[in-house]
Amino acid sequence: MTLLIIIIVLALIFDYINGFHDAANSIATIVATKVLTPFQAVLWAAFFNFLAYFISKYWIGEFKIGNTIAKTVSEDFITLEVILAGLIAAITWNLLTWKLGIPSSSSHTLIGGFMGAALAHAFTIPGADINTVVNYAKVIPIILFIFMAPLLGMVVAYFITILILNICRKANPSKADKWFRRLQLVSSALFSLGHGANDAQKVMGIIGAAVIYYQVNIKHEVAYIAAENKFAYFVDHWSWVPLVSFVMIGLGTMSGGWKIVKTMGSKITKVNSLEGVAAETAGAITLYTTEHFGIPVSTTHTITGSIIGVGVTKRVSAVRWGVTISLLWAWILTIPVSAILAAIIYYVVSIF
Repeated sequence: MTLLIIIIVLALIFDYINGFHDAANSIATIVATKVLTPFQAVLWAAFFNFLAYFISKYWIGEFKIGNTIAKTVSEDFITLEVILAGLIAAITWNLLTWKLGIPSSSSHTLIGGFMGAALAHAFTIPGADINTVVNYAKVIPIILFIFMAPLLGMVVAYFITILILNICRKANPSKADKWFRRLQLVSSALFSLGHGANDAQKVMGIIGAAVIYYQVNIKHEVAYIAAENKFAYFVDHWSWVPLVSFVMIGLGTMSGGWKIVKTMGSKITKVNSLEGVAAETAGAITLYTTEHFGIPVSTTHTITGSIIGVGVTKRVSAVRWGVTISLLWAWILTIPVSAILAAIIYYVVSIF
């Protein structure tokens, strides 16, 4: 039971880190265009991060992404030690990329850590079939959306920007800017709802995997063993976990990740209020679409692609492609680096 409690605490710490690591996703453009001060912006984003809990629970009625995360690894290779190692690796990579100001994906570092630790565990089991460790039906769409989410965000943002420019081509520039500055509050809120719903559920999935393992393999809880959908049973009987997960990501967002805000808000391309509305709206549409299908995507990748999309509408050279390529390398490396780190940590944990 002690190890389970440690895992839950670490998962919630990761959730908090995820919040301040990814705060830039929701607030970078409204800070860059000076619609809100940094402090006002993080309060705004944090409120809508938390509000996403009520939408997921009472409107959508389920936590699809949490269920997907819990099933990325075969339950035959999940142990508390595996989950612990995956979490430590994810926290380490998140803190490192935050320190360096790199907007990497908290989602993918968590998934990479989980898979890496599970594979390390499988190698310690004589005769284990390594090919069955990872649930590829769940993982392949997640990996594909490392590239698809920013691409989708970029395309949607491009067309939204073109549409707005055509609709407003005869508008008074000063008056239009005032309206778009107000609309940025709406678009930022929409993106923050998607961020909260998407990222808080990933932590729920990890906690769910730990609780289910404990109840089935250690406590031998009959109801959990018999449950057709163990994740849904976990949510019903650990109902405080979703609420606390959304609270923690909101608190993390309130802490802000200012180095990453600078990268997102100005280093990729400079944005005005109109472009901020287009980027955040495109990001929100992408998040809601992938959420509907239960595909965990990176809010970081999504909003980065959207910002690139609005930059391209001005001219291709308006995007600082050197910065973008550096970010792309960070995204590609996140899963394998997290997996290797988690495998090493698993072997260390196993000694004790």
